[in-house]
Amino acid sequence: TFHSNTKAIFMPGRIINDMSSMSDSPLVTGLAHLCGIAAPIVSFTVVLSPISTLRKVANEKKTGNLPLLPYTSMISNGFVWIIYGLLKSERKIWVTNVPGVILGCYYAYEYRKYCPRNAANLPGTFSQHVNAIFFIAIFTLLAAFGLSREAAASLVGMEGVIFCVLLFSSPLAAMRSVIQTKSAKSIPLPFTLVSILNCTLWSVVGVIEMNDIMVYAPNLLGLLASVAQLALITIYGTSKSSPAKYKEGGSVFLP
Repeated sequence: TFHSNTKAIFMPGRIINDMSSMSDSPLVTGLAHLCGIAAPIVSFTVVLSPISTLRKVANEKKTGNLPLLPYTSMISNGFVWIIYGLLKSERKIWVTNVPGVILGCYYAYEYRKYCPRNAANLPGTFSQHVNAIFFIAIFTLLAAFGLSREAAASLVGMEGVIFCVLLFSSPLAAMRSVIQTKSAKSIPLPFTLVSILNCTLWSVVGVIEMNDIMVYAPNLLGLLASVAQLALITIYGTSKSSPAKYKEGGSVFLP
């Protein structure tokens, strides 16, 4: 009946459960295993992507309109997922995010060398970013050590998901700028393609191998955002100049 069909369409949780129940299939198990091997490798490629941007900053001795937020959020987001991975005893999660935290600290340090001392458009100031990192780290550690393992994993995992959702404001702002200027030059195609691959791999791992909504939910959202950016590149192309000189698109949310 129409009612039963409607129920099937509007129950994504049921679809996810059906997909996870397919993990007994040798083909699906093999696919999940391959994705589990590839996902950490692709994630490392993603966190290496800002190097080219920071080289431009070093050569020009100025940060221009490059925001600090992507690098400080890499630190905070990675730290939260490291703690979540440890709480869930998922080596694949916490090991994958260690390079992101280390490289995020390096990127922020390099950024600080060429950032105007009193800059307040990062957004905010550099010291405010540092304070936010410490606040997030302390809150996460208090939750990890002050609650039961199960309750802490649930809270920290939700913190990570909320963090990821909030960080989607950056690519959404980039997409709005693309539509206004009718040019997708501000969205780097290689980074967008790697982001699509990264989010796809972690979505498969989260659904089939881990069956963990904290893993696959933010990556499915990241996949949608990256696909939308790819669509804008296809529609508008990169022929016109964009006002965002150092804009980085895609999503770097790990896992």
